[in-house]
Amino acid sequence: MNFRGYIDSYLKQTEEITQSISREDIEHSAELLMNLKTRGGRLFILGVGGSAANASHAVNDFRKIAGIESYAPTDNAAELTARTNDEGWETTFEEWLKISKLTSNDAVMVFSVGGGSENTSKNIVNALKFAKNAGASVLGIVSRNGGFTRETADACIMIPVVDEERITPHAEGWQGIVWHLLVNAIK
Repeated sequence: MNFRGYIDSYLKQTEEITQSISREDIEHSAELLMNLKTRGGRLFILGVGGSAANASHAVNDFRKIAGIESYAPTDNAAELTARTNDEGWETTFEEWLKISKLTSNDAVMVFSVGGGSENTSKNIVNALKFAKNAGASVLGIVSRNGGFTRETADACIMIPVVDEERITPHAEGWQGIVWHLLVNAIK
């Protein structure tokens, strides 16, 4: 295998993303998060797979560095698996937000490769419908076409698709770059 060629290609694509990602969308997200911090609202971060791991890490950073009370439903494996077993995967995040008493003072942030749709990540779609009905702000860091998150969000940062075969690694890697940028911009 030509590792050097792969490495050069991957990093070149990272440069392409750096050049084309919307600074305006990042700035708008930072403004919404600063407003959330100022009013003392809570931030709930949703993600599945690698994005769930990113959500857990981001919760730490938003709490410790940015001073925003933050939570991720995937951090509670007992509740998550009980809800999945008893109620089904599609409502896990929505029911978690209900028990958390989500209000218009709060925000929901989605980390997702595709942003959710009626066919994939319906748990995210249902949670966002609930969040909008509760009057909570919705933010997203997503890729592909942005899915339901992009349609619904008050602020949505799109990770540009530069290679169809590397959508997931670029999307999940850039979630980390963007949330670290946001956390440190508002601290």
